[in-house]
Amino acid sequence: MHTPKQVVDHMMEHDAFSRWLGIEIIAVEEGYSKIRMAIRPEMVNGFGIIHGGIAFSLADSAFAFACNNRNNLSVALDTSITFNKPLKVGDIITAEAKELHNGKSTGLYHVTIFNQTGEAAAHFKGTCFRTGKPLVNS
Repeated sequence: MHTPKQVVDHMMEHDAFSRWLGIEIIAVEEGYSKIRMAIRPEMVNGFGIIHGGIAFSLADSAFAFACNNRNNLSVALDTSITFNKPLKVGDIITAEAKELHNGKSTGLYHVTIFNQTGEAAAHFKGTCFRTGKPLVNS
């Protein structure tokens, strides 16, 4: 049996995009993850604020780590994000994914993205489908 941290470590090993983002794993528990990254100059749009796809990707990674860390391969069925505060180069942002529902075939998660002062900058909701297959084989 694999611990949630072992599963997430395995995921990060094989996730070049999350590594490119510079994601750091802060905490992992069953159905939960907390990750952090810094916003680099190449991550902002023409308005000088973080590109929405970057913020979405951070939240999506937190979602993936939370919904897969029981070693039940899970994929996104539906996701959405609401942005409520702009983020800029140099900001250190944290995404915290919390499980709202852990069903046999689906899971529901809420991810909040915080800036370095603890203000909520975005809210992400994700529903996953559980395949029943292990993500990490023994």
